[in-house]
Amino acid sequence: MEEQTTRLIVEKPEGNGLAVASLVLGIIGVVFGFIPFIGIFFGFLFWVLAIIFGFIGMKKDVKKGLAISGLIMGAFMFIYQIGFVTLLGIGASGY
Repeated sequence: MEEQTTRLIVEKPEGNGLAVASLVLGIIGVVFGFIPFIGIFFGFLFWVLAIIFGFIGMKKDVKKGLAISGLIMGAFMFIYQIGFVTLLGIGASGY
């Protein structure tokens, strides 16, 4: 009697951790970004990292939409806060 062994090969689906990180950081950045004054200090780190991880995550073909979403959220909040600080400066100067 011979024993027959069967070898099963399971392939793990490819992921894109940087794309997921970009999306999560973008969401956290949006939450912090809409809190006045706190968003400028705490949100800045999240926005910049979401933009960087979004660009790097877009190089892979897998889960590219997550990377684009995180990149858009990070860039939008960055521009939003620059506008907020600009308007705050104009208002404080008395124009």
